[in-house]
Amino acid sequence: PGIGKSTLLLQVANHIAAHYGPVLYVSGEESEEQIRLRAERLQTMDPRLMVVSETNLELILQYVEEEKPVFLIVDSIQTVYKPELSSAPGSVSQVRECAGDILRLAKDSGVPVFLVAHVTKQGQIAGPRVLDHMVDCVLFLEGERSHGFRMLRAFKNRFGNTAELALYEMLGTGLSPIENPSQYLLAGHEEAIPGTVVVASLEGALPILVELQALVVDNAYGIPPRKVAVGVDRDRLNLICAVLQKRAGVFLGSQDIYVSLLGGVEITETSIDLGLAVALYSSLRDLPVDPKMVVIGEVDLAGRVRAVPNIQRLVTEAERLGFTRVLLPAGNQEKAEPSPDLEIIPVSSLEEALTLIREQG
Repeated sequence: PGIGKSTLLLQVANHIAAHYGPVLYVSGEESEEQIRLRAERLQTMDPRLMVVSETNLELILQYVEEEKPVFLIVDSIQTVYKPELSSAPGSVSQVRECAGDILRLAKDSGVPVFLVAHVTKQGQIAGPRVLDHMVDCVLFLEGERSHGFRMLRAFKNRFGNTAELALYEMLGTGLSPIENPSQYLLAGHEEAIPGTVVVASLEGALPILVELQALVVDNAYGIPPRKVAVGVDRDRLNLICAVLQKRAGVFLGSQDIYVSLLGGVEITETSIDLGLAVALYSSLRDLPVDPKMVVIGEVDLAGRVRAVPNIQRLVTEAERLGFTRVLLPAGNQEKAEPSPDLEIIPVSSLEEALTLIREQG
């Protein structure tokens, strides 16, 4: 809740209404007055955008039959109910039956339908798993509410590529597309600060560079050490800490560890493993890392630095943004085209990478 789903769809609805025909926006969570106020703030007031606050599915279908929109938005499916079912709105049976009726409406009338759905804490669509299989496309809007950055991913798309990605910034006037996400995320990255490293990842088909920060401090309170990860998978953090101890002799068991990807970004790709290890080591030893260097690579349990796919796209993005050095797996060296403005530094093991950081620090 509050991530911007309704805002994004209201902007989409206004665009479609302005260019293609009447759009019906059905909200079960806000009153018509609330939606009108938001539309005024977003400057989305096309006269062919029809808004109704309703949760009764029979009345919603009746509105569609009367207004004949070219596009329908239901916000959200968890609030809609069928009167003949005794279960509460949002229950498994209500969501399944309501989604089924709306699906039949879309197939019979040819009207495209957007269903808004909430997700659980585990990142799964709330309600029956069958909902994922019923629809043609599943889009997830991700981001931290405290940050303006939003990422729209396609997890299923019967009519397009799931590797596509859209990035937005939440402004007072709504969601605005970010044309250069890496530059946006790296704003202010200039100083060489211990624990700060620039990492690279391919999100969908888009190369993204982002600042990763680690803070390693002695645990002085006599309580079990903490590991806090924001934007980074915590299991991956535990794995990297274990590899650092076993393969590089870097013991972190008595330290509190805090790791964060700036900008509210979440990355699960293993291409940031080496950068995570370097950031932890840099913070522990108080060694600054060259701010003009990007660190790329997967780290396995043996402490080896493994090649990552699409390395040239990541290297090209680093060069485009003015970085002068890239620390990457030796297995990727041949595919990383050399450039007079960019130094390629290959490493084959975690220990080799940390030695390099230590010598340069």
